[in-house]
Order: sequence, then C-alpha cells, then structure tokens
Amino acid sequence: MKFAVLASGSKGNCTLLRHKDTVLIIDCGSTKKYLTQCFETLQYDYREASALLVTHTHSDHIAQLKMFQHLPVYAAQELPVEQHKKISPYEKVYIDDFAITPIPMSHDCENTVGFVIEADDEKMVYITDTGYVRNEIKDYIQDADYYIMESNHDVEMLMQTSRPLHLKQRIMRDNGHLCNEDSANVLCEVIGNKTKEIVLAHISQEGNTRELAMQTLVQCLHQKEKFNEKMRLHAAAQFDIYIGGQK
Repeated sequence: MKFAVLASGSKGNCTLLRHKDTVLIIDCGSTKKYLTQCFETLQYDYREASALLVTHTHSDHIAQLKMFQHLPVYAAQELPVEQHKKISPYEKVYIDDFAITPIPMSHDCENTVGFVIEADDEKMVYITDTGYVRNEIKDYIQDADYYIMESNHDVEMLMQTSRPLHLKQRIMRDNGHLCNEDSANVLCEVIGNKTKEIVLAHISQEGNTRELAMQTLVQCLHQKEKFNEKMRLHAAAQFDIYIGGQK
C-alpha cells in the first residue's frame, strides 16, 4: 500500500491510496486548483481512479465533488452524483484490490464514517472527524500497518483562541473533534507490532500546532512503552503533500 495525504484540516481534506493497479481517493475538499496541482505533482490522472470514498458531507470533505462525479462514489450519506454507492457501518465492500469496512464516527454530521482499508496482508485505518472513538470499533482498528488519525486540537490552546465559546464547545463535544491527548491515547491502545506509520490529521491551525500534536503522541508512546524508533510518525499540514506507505 502507498498513500499520499494531499490536504488535511478544516480548509480541505483529500488522500490518495494505491495498491497494485487500484487507486482510491478519500474525500475531496480544498479547491479544484490545489487538488489539480497536487495530482500533477504526483503525475497521476485522478480521472483514472477506481473510486471516491467520502467520510461525510461537510464542505471541507466534499467541496470538489464535481471533479470526481464520473467515479463510483461510496458514501453513507446521499450525494448528488450519478454513481452513488450507499455504504453502511461494518458492511464490508470490495473495490478491486481493496476490502473496505466503514466504521461509525461520532461527529455532528449524520452518518459520518471512517474506514478500515485492507489489501493483501496490509491494513490502513482512516479517521479524521470524530469527538471520540467508540469502544465497539477498537477491535476493527487494532494493529494496523498505517494510521491516519485525527489530532485536531490542544484543549488549552483552543480555549485561548478568539473563537466564539459556542464553537469551542462544539469542537470539544463528543460529536466534535479529537483532542491531542485523546488521539494519542487511542493510538497507544490500538497500535501493534505490525504498525509502521502514523499520520496525525485534521490539525487545527488556530487551536493546535503540528509540533504540539506530535509531542503529545510521542510522550504517550513513551509513557505506555509503545515507542518504536522504526515507526514513522508525521503530523500532516493543511496544504502539503505527504507520501507514506510502502517505500
């Protein structure tokens, strides 16, 4: 499995995932200009992808849906596309080389999902918008090779921003976004001997920093004796291409 995180955050989200001849695109936020530039940089024609997976219908995840409407679009919500494929939590779907299990998230957008994506003997967990991780999904996300996991905010830093109180409360609710500590604790609980790489995602540009999110994760890994020098760790930027997976 190889992947490229193209955008990650409240201004847009998009990830490209490839295994053998199958390519998936997960979410399609940001601007058409930016995404087109990313695909050109990667020398990939997005029109040839196998499918688009959608986590939920907030605009930072579907702003450029028209770019991909020619593809089969897998989503748990209704979408205005011709090839809409309805998915449901825990019901596995197969797209060429990939087996994909949608997993339910707790977010203030109905039917938000994350994905457990498997190919051959590798597994990726993709979770970008959730207030907490339900105990019932932890068996599904155990010992993955790759994690793309939300680490949205530092609680203290978020409270010091000039954002309205109701927005701060929305972010911190159980159907909001994962804070650094909760994200790190979940990761420390579920990673295993197979885990090769963790990418922290959807990092707030006002209520967090990439450095702080990474510091929180590393501290937790050390405290829980889960730190492994061979495991690749990265904090995704809002607009920057990060290439991960099998090198």
